Amino acid sequence: MNAIPMIDDVISYATIDREGRLVTADPVFSTLNDHAGGGIGQPIAVPALATIARLAHRLGILVSRGVVVGDTDAPVELWVKAEPIGNLVRLAISGWREGRRIAPAPIDEAAAAAIGTDLGWDVDAALRFTYIALDGARQLGIDAIALLGKPITALFQFEEDRDGSMPLLEAVAQRKPFEQQRALLRAPNARQVMLSAFVRRDPDGGFAGFSGAANLIVEPGSETPAPPPSMAAIAGDGLNQALRTPLARIIDTAETISTSAEGPIQQEYVDYAAHIAHAGRHLLGLVDDLIDVHAIEREDFHPTLSAIDLADVARRAAGLMSVKASEVGVAIARPLPALHVTAMADFRRTLQILVNLIGNAVRYSPEGGVVTVSVTATPDGFANAIVADKGRGIDPADHDRVFAKFERLDPLEATGNGLGLYIARRLARAMGGELTVESEPGEGARFTLSLPTQPARHED
Repeated sequence: MNAIPMIDDVISYATIDREGRLVTADPVFSTLNDHAGGGIGQPIAVPALATIARLAHRLGILVSRGVVVGDTDAPVELWVKAEPIGNLVRLAISGWREGRRIAPAPIDEAAAAAIGTDLGWDVDAALRFTYIALDGARQLGIDAIALLGKPITALFQFEEDRDGSMPLLEAVAQRKPFEQQRALLRAPNARQVMLSAFVRRDPDGGFAGFSGAANLIVEPGSETPAPPPSMAAIAGDGLNQALRTPLARIIDTAETISTSAEGPIQQEYVDYAAHIAHAGRHLLGLVDDLIDVHAIEREDFHPTLSAIDLADVARRAAGLMSVKASEVGVAIARPLPALHVTAMADFRRTLQILVNLIGNAVRYSPEGGVVTVSVTATPDGFANAIVADKGRGIDPADHDRVFAKFERLDPLEATGNGLGLYIARRLARAMGGELTVESEPGEGARFTLSLPTQPARHED
């Protein structure tokens, strides 16, 4: 590959189809791809980017990581986010730093021990985020993945000391640790924090950024400190830290092997890796469900309600499941584009419920079957999303069982973990709605998600 032009402070975008071909690209991405010998309509020519796009598509999740592209004489460090959207993968690339991979020097344990743990973070030499602790970010309502590759100011609004100085600016200028830097989390969080960090070094001892933490500030008399986390909360965070990250790495590695991304591999090993990746995705789904159960069973769980278009959410959910449906020979009939039905609900949670319902309907539909997704408004102030299939059906005696935690009507079934419908009904009820089923053996099943069309009224 020829030397790549350096473009500072730019985020570049491109879309890749499921076969790995470049569909659209802005001028910056086109320059990068052209230098590697590629072009629009051709397979993406940068192997590292192609691998990330392929992983994101096959896993169905956002993949975000740093890569180095270019030849050994002129490498370029990039931060890449690959997000699957329907049959495409959208790439967002930032960083564009000249040099080689940053290898952090051994951590000064004394310095690290002096730094709090409310929100851990790392930034590179350009003060762009390379790591944000997922557990702390989740508790503070921060989208950690979306911030990766962005400048530190995207999350923190820095404040001057009483003498008008900023410890962070002095630390950057002198390449030294800092502490007692006051900042405000950007909206919608708007929480006061105190930042501290120590310096990261590259293999030559040069400045490679900071590793630090943001600790919430509790002003005297302003508010009481948050109570210690419950055992359930600790368990939920532990699942996320102890299981999700290692599983994601296992899946990542297995996918890399199964796609022969690093070169030709014997078919038997490709098959082994594919099985490992499949099992890893199943376990990862279970971990995600357990984390969801932990969240929805907490007394302080309250979905964020706003006016949403339930028909639009249903169309999106059907679109997300269309590839899976086509792979097993099932069609999905979705609401017409002209239909709009308003509901008061949490958009993300409603999408989660409908993806679960449509996924189940596809799973139990015979080849050549049709899953019907419809949306209606009722006279009593509710909007209904209905998912119907022509599968094997459910005995009326088991209608309550399908919504029970860890309940599976067929314990020998290879898929599912008995949590999807339990989570879906809990979420529906938390939003002031309900999830019900109508079914008879051999006649398919009809699940109805009902959500209010108006905000709940609270009596004084």
